[in-house]
Amino acid sequence: MATRKNTAGRVGSIAAGLMLATATLTLAARQRRLEEARLHVKRLELEELNSRRTALAHQQRMHWELLSMAIADPSLGSVIDTYDKNIPAEKRRQFFYANAWYVNLFHLYRSGILDQEELFGRLREIFQSPLLREYWEASKGQRATLKESSDEARIGLMVDGLIKDLDEADTDEWWVVGNPPPD
Repeated sequence: MATRKNTAGRVGSIAAGLMLATATLTLAARQRRLEEARLHVKRLELEELNSRRTALAHQQRMHWELLSMAIADPSLGSVIDTYDKNIPAEKRRQFFYANAWYVNLFHLYRSGILDQEELFGRLREIFQSPLLREYWEASKGQRATLKESSDEARIGLMVDGLIKDLDEADTDEWWVVGNPPPD
């Protein structure tokens, strides 16, 4: 009788051990699948980020090519010219070029090459140019059409504040004027 109980106890222990081993293997397999799924999602996110960066780079190239054509050929420039018609053609071409500089910085920011503080510093530098300021004033109607929550509108408001700060500054040290808004 004792042998039967002992044998039954051993069989029970073996069965419990097998159940525990099976549960452990099942848990390990689930964890592996979960980790594989996480890695897959991470790969997809990276692919999407790379695709977005590629699209932004392409868009920036296209913008530059189109503006270059408009600058080189006034008849093409008139297609996109929304500036006041009292502005001389030469000045409008300069505005196209000013736009290219501004948009270049904007794209550097959007692609993550510049953070907001670096963008602010570069904008502070280029808006030392009276011509850039003229362009900015002449293009305010274009900015008024932007969706308020867009990056473009937000950066545009930042530039408006920066220009105001620069105009009101009582120092010739323009590189210390203004504070970039927090990211």
